[in-house]
Amino acid sequence: MESLTLLASSRSAGKTITWEDKTWTVELACPEAFDDLDIAIFSAGGSTSQELCPEAAKRNCVAIDNSSAFRMDPAVPLVVPEINAAAIRHHQGIIANPNCSTAVALMGLYPLHELFGLKRFFAATYQAVSGSGAAAMEELKGQVKSWVNGQPLEVKEYPHQIAFNVLPHVDVFYDDGYTKEEHKMLNESRKILGHESLRASTTCVRVPVLRAHSIAINAEFEQPVDVAKAREAITTFSGAELCDEPSKNAYPMPLDFSGKEKCGVGRLRVDSAFDNGLALWVVGDQLWKGAALNAVQIAEALHAQTASV
Repeated sequence: MESLTLLASSRSAGKTITWEDKTWTVELACPEAFDDLDIAIFSAGGSTSQELCPEAAKRNCVAIDNSSAFRMDPAVPLVVPEINAAAIRHHQGIIANPNCSTAVALMGLYPLHELFGLKRFFAATYQAVSGSGAAAMEELKGQVKSWVNGQPLEVKEYPHQIAFNVLPHVDVFYDDGYTKEEHKMLNESRKILGHESLRASTTCVRVPVLRAHSIAINAEFEQPVDVAKAREAITTFSGAELCDEPSKNAYPMPLDFSGKEKCGVGRLRVDSAFDNGLALWVVGDQLWKGAALNAVQIAEALHAQTASV
């Protein structure tokens, strides 16, 4: 990387950011700001992405977008580099980053799909409050402190108290009873895997955990499954770390996978309801693999592909 430019809205433009021995001044995000940039990573919300990603692309700056604005656009690759990095070659100036829970789930499902052929899956997510932003994290901390001190709990970020509670409600509800977040799991998985016949049903749940999403998955495959082969596939997959020794109380947990690049996969077992089924548990830091890290990996893959041409 020859240079780094930090862009933000007028509220943050002019501020300075220091990391180690370097300091940057934040500049205003406007169309002209992309004139001399090669790659821009967007994480400022869908409306900002819709406005500025096309402007970056017009100026030959590839936009890697972390919002949902372009994920289902047929002209925009939706990329998890460990799975479909080749799709990057077909970009037209914009590349989309998947939803956090989709990215984490696929770190467990993709190697098994390659081995047995994924047919359908059911998933229940256990999503950390950091997925809602810094204010939600502070609200959880504040509610816990208030509860310990016997004080009233302030509820602002969610429709109900999140401390000592779970909310089966992530994003807005659609007419079919599923939420937008639950639709993303199916639609984005189909696109990333190139598997239009894939079927999935998900319940997304917010839990009082600060960081890292957990997902319980029950998956059915086209081919007969083998747990030993499944564990080997997870072990050799670059995006996952096998953590599966229940007799030693070893399984992935948010506390252990916060700040980790790889997602943890464990509790692998033959599913007792599906034919050719496996049950598994996947945990991943949604701020890393589910967001920032995946975007950086896309940029790295884009650079490698460009350099090889």
